[in-house]
Amino acid sequence: MSRPSSEICAAADTKDDDLKDDQVAIKPVQDGDSRETVQPAQEFRLYKRRFVGVIGMVILNIVSAMCWPWFGPISNNVAAEFDITLDEVTWLGNIVACIYLPSALLIPWFISRYGIRRACDVGAFFLIISSWVRYAGTVESLPRRGAYALLMFGQMFAAIAQPIFQCLGAKYSETWFDLRGRTTATMVMSISNPIGGAIGQLLSPLITPTRQSILVLGIICTAATPAVFLVGNAPPTPPTYAATHKSRSMLALLRRLLGIDQSEGDDFIRPRERIDFGLLWICFATLSGTTTAFSVLTNQIMEPYGYSSDTAGLLGATLLLAGIVAAVITAPLFDLVLTRHLTYSAKIAIPSIAVCWLAMIWAVKRDNEAGLFVLMAVTGVFSIAMMPVGLELACELTRNADGSSSLLWFGTNLFCIIFVLSEGALRADASADPPYNMHRALIFNGSFLMSTSGLIFFLKGKLARKEQDIAKIQEAREMNAPEVEP
Repeated sequence: MSRPSSEICAAADTKDDDLKDDQVAIKPVQDGDSRETVQPAQEFRLYKRRFVGVIGMVILNIVSAMCWPWFGPISNNVAAEFDITLDEVTWLGNIVACIYLPSALLIPWFISRYGIRRACDVGAFFLIISSWVRYAGTVESLPRRGAYALLMFGQMFAAIAQPIFQCLGAKYSETWFDLRGRTTATMVMSISNPIGGAIGQLLSPLITPTRQSILVLGIICTAATPAVFLVGNAPPTPPTYAATHKSRSMLALLRRLLGIDQSEGDDFIRPRERIDFGLLWICFATLSGTTTAFSVLTNQIMEPYGYSSDTAGLLGATLLLAGIVAAVITAPLFDLVLTRHLTYSAKIAIPSIAVCWLAMIWAVKRDNEAGLFVLMAVTGVFSIAMMPVGLELACELTRNADGSSSLLWFGTNLFCIIFVLSEGALRADASADPPYNMHRALIFNGSFLMSTSGLIFFLKGKLARKEQDIAKIQEAREMNAPEVEP
């Protein structure tokens, strides 16, 4: 009598480099003699609606990111129009990073309890509130402190919205995309945040007066919030084995990373992976934190050397937009060609980024506009292109997409606060040449990054999540392959 068998429909062979859409679709069949049914191990599918959700996530990421650097390129104008100091203007950006920290740590718990879609709904709600509380602070009859307080509260509400959309990118790609699309999907959603920052830096100097620009920002944010209806919670059938896992809380991930919880399971983190995540966290957080801090302080760095707020905004936007173009080109290559070379790429790019920031010490001077634009473009190419690589490596090491992303962005904002406060304190006084220059701040920034970027050479970066997915696909094929008697 022939043995029980089942059919397996697979649109790929066993090599991970050749996996395609609908990787494994398994359905049981009955043997004609035994009438026994063989249950499949798992069914994996892809849905076209995943791209619609990406569009929604991109829109929400863009508008939420515009709020943070909005006041950076126009800091001098804001200080004059609202009768506040430059340090107080800086805190309109810095408060976003401060509120971001606890918000990022709560996101994994919220997703595990309520799902992706509900998290997006909450983010959209706070985005609308932030827009109009901020605009309320532009009423000219308000006292100086009252207006500043409303601007600050508006930025605080925006700080709750931004981490929700930013930290959800890696989780959404894991939930809806397969192995050949995860890095690209993460790239698209992660670079949409810097796109928003670039748009914010470009628009804010172009719209005058400052009160009018705040109104325009509110209208843009409110008009974009219906994009939440494009985002789905989860597909009926997961695309990979990793997508079948329910999100674990931040506390559970931290227990794994610290070695407190060493129980066996698919999300068990080995000692070497814990070390690798620590190295990756430091490199990602410091480099991303520097980029974010620069967007907040652009005008204050450039203005003493004779550059206008428009030029300062264009320099910040050049860094971001050049990086976006590089990321669009490189992310599909990492998915399709360089799928096993994420770590090697990081070992080349991260020291290069540190060298670029070190070069800023000598590049920021009078009449060096062309040199600054070139340096900003090169810095952006390496920095933004590495962002999705860092996020994907963190997911691979921890098998916890939303938790690892939240920790990386937590670190980014922590170092952003450190850099903004430290560099602000290093600003020269009125007697310096030029007055109020930030040359010492650039020395601090470049030296710090050069000292931390070397840690990347110790990263091993095993792609544990990917190997787990490949193993489960092959296991399903072996279990359901028909056996032939000799």
